Amino acid sequence: MNRISRKFQSLKAQNRKALIIYLTAGYPSLEETQRLVLKAEEAGADLIELGVPFSDPIADGPTIQYASQKALEKGATLEKILRLVHRLRRRTEIPLILMSYLNPIHRMGYEVFSCSAARCGVDGLIIPDLIPEESGPIRKHTVKNGLSLILLTAPTTPSSRRHWIDKQSRGFVYAVSVAGVTGARKDISSDAIGFLKDMNRGAKNPIALGFGISKPEHIRRFGRYVQGFIIGSAIINRLRAKEPITGFIKGFRRRLDAFRP
Repeated sequence: MNRISRKFQSLKAQNRKALIIYLTAGYPSLEETQRLVLKAEEAGADLIELGVPFSDPIADGPTIQYASQKALEKGATLEKILRLVHRLRRRTEIPLILMSYLNPIHRMGYEVFSCSAARCGVDGLIIPDLIPEESGPIRKHTVKNGLSLILLTAPTTPSSRRHWIDKQSRGFVYAVSVAGVTGARKDISSDAIGFLKDMNRGAKNPIALGFGISKPEHIRRFGRYVQGFIIGSAIINRLRAKEPITGFIKGFRRRLDAFRP
């Protein structure tokens, strides 16, 4: 049981839900990313996703595309991000998850990457363009090194495949709220409730909902069906506007803790 599983177990015992904050590693800079991780934890984040910038982020909308491009322009690489995690591990035990497209990991090599990530203190891995049925080659190395390979499922995923993905995932299942890309949204269709209800039937893993999460209304609408919420673009938008993120995280944390089904 690594930090991710222990965190969800601890939150369940407290009848609390996980707040997962996404940051693009290297935006505004790698040094600032380190500071933001610690600030987010202090404000109430339970887990942190660090996005590995990539030139063709097919699952991401304009907000995270912008942050990724700026991070790449400043020289952010997978190797530098692993060193960032290593530095963070001297100051925090918060679960750290890398969200990376497959290409940078494939280029480094699955075995080398998995060993390096575990040694630096990474706990989990999300690969948006990884086809779960084709995850065997990297899975054997993540399992060997104690990394949680977190898989994604969506409203368009057939029910039988959703439950198969749940069985294959480790740490939690990333439930995508919409058939689309990342980005803060004014509204998320209540159609997602049926998808989440189905996911909960016999679920092995906690379910965390992401893509478009940004408002307290999302907690009220979906809170009873998930064990955590993932916030990304709403955080990046604040960084881009040079606004502090701690107040937003604290506010969301308060509302999350106040939620009762």
